Amino acid sequence: MEFFRDTDIDFLGKKWYFLTVTMVLFVVGMVSLVLHHGPDMGIDFTGGTQMDVKFNRTVPTGQIRQGLLAAKLGDVTIQPVGGSGSNEVLISSPLSALNQSDLQKSKEQIMQVLYQVVGVNPGGKQDLNNIGPETFAGWLQQQDPEGYMGLGPEEASRRYTAMANELLNVRRDVQDKGVLPDFAALAQAPGDAKVAALARRDFFLGPYSVRSTSIIGPQVGSQLRNQALRAVLYSLGAMLIYIALRFEFIYGVAAVVAVFHDVLITLGMFSVARLPIDLTVVAAFLTLVGYSMNDTIVVFDRVRENLPIMRRDKLAAVVNRSINQTLSRTVLTSGLTFLSVLSLLVLGGEALRGFSFAMTFGILVGTYSSIAVAAPMMVAYIEWRNRRQQRPGPAAAGSRRGERTEKEKLVRHSG
Repeated sequence: MEFFRDTDIDFLGKKWYFLTVTMVLFVVGMVSLVLHHGPDMGIDFTGGTQMDVKFNRTVPTGQIRQGLLAAKLGDVTIQPVGGSGSNEVLISSPLSALNQSDLQKSKEQIMQVLYQVVGVNPGGKQDLNNIGPETFAGWLQQQDPEGYMGLGPEEASRRYTAMANELLNVRRDVQDKGVLPDFAALAQAPGDAKVAALARRDFFLGPYSVRSTSIIGPQVGSQLRNQALRAVLYSLGAMLIYIALRFEFIYGVAAVVAVFHDVLITLGMFSVARLPIDLTVVAAFLTLVGYSMNDTIVVFDRVRENLPIMRRDKLAAVVNRSINQTLSRTVLTSGLTFLSVLSLLVLGGEALRGFSFAMTFGILVGTYSSIAVAAPMMVAYIEWRNRRQQRPGPAAAGSRRGERTEKEKLVRHSG
């Protein structure tokens, strides 16, 4: 299947337009990074607590923010999941100066503040919407509402664990989306009225559920940040060596510069969009590095194939022809991948927001850079090297000899 056949687009002739687009995106991203004092780092790298909280009704984020500020819990950020008016929020509390026990304490303090915000007094009871199946199974075994202890402790534990998983994992977390509306839900199979009555006595139903919690100490966050940076740099270095050996050194330099271009511009767009950088985003950057490099290698490989065939043509014409020949393949592969990650961006939810944004924007800029950055840079360098090696004599003849010399080197190197 081909979308384009026998195209003859002068990509290198439009290199200054491409350069303008690159410079605009780069400057916008860098200005945003300067104004915001660098990229927003997620809890993975700064250390702290991040909680995904689902309410049973819409709670204004301003009300939550005021309550957390009044409790003096530090620089807490609140981000609605799914836009304004959502009943689910991400609460991030970066506490890089505290240790792990302080971070756990911060989570408990945040939960107490949320109870105050929604006007609920726990009264010393446990919140059935915020305990795990293991805790509930232990409570069931102690109360023994079904009389399973007569079958022996092991059998009772097995049956009450299955009941707890069904009531909380299935009924609460799946059917009721994390928040049980009332105790009557516990009277439905596999529970019964006795379970509901006993639970009403010993528990209360909070109006929210903490769906997930990330607690990372500052030392771990610093180590993760350094390891992520090294992973990106090592991958670029390894690819530079591979391409230099597989093609020629200038090919590797052009490909790596194009990848740096992709990463820096995507990083700048993260700053513009005010999205935090976490481990999933680093994974997206590494995926982007490999994807962009692969697309660039496809173009360079076609250049290498065309060099022996088009010996009498200028190098720019060879590169243009190679890009046009791979254009259909590029559009097909990039387009299909783009549609996949775009669906993640639209439907993947807040947990995948950073990853899907990096992949969506990165595929666009990575495909663009293979054509508009890597190839023109390689041609520009070789033309500059031709001029330096040009011997005294008529300008046209010297230029022609210099170009033949460089093309012969490339042809020999291509095997």
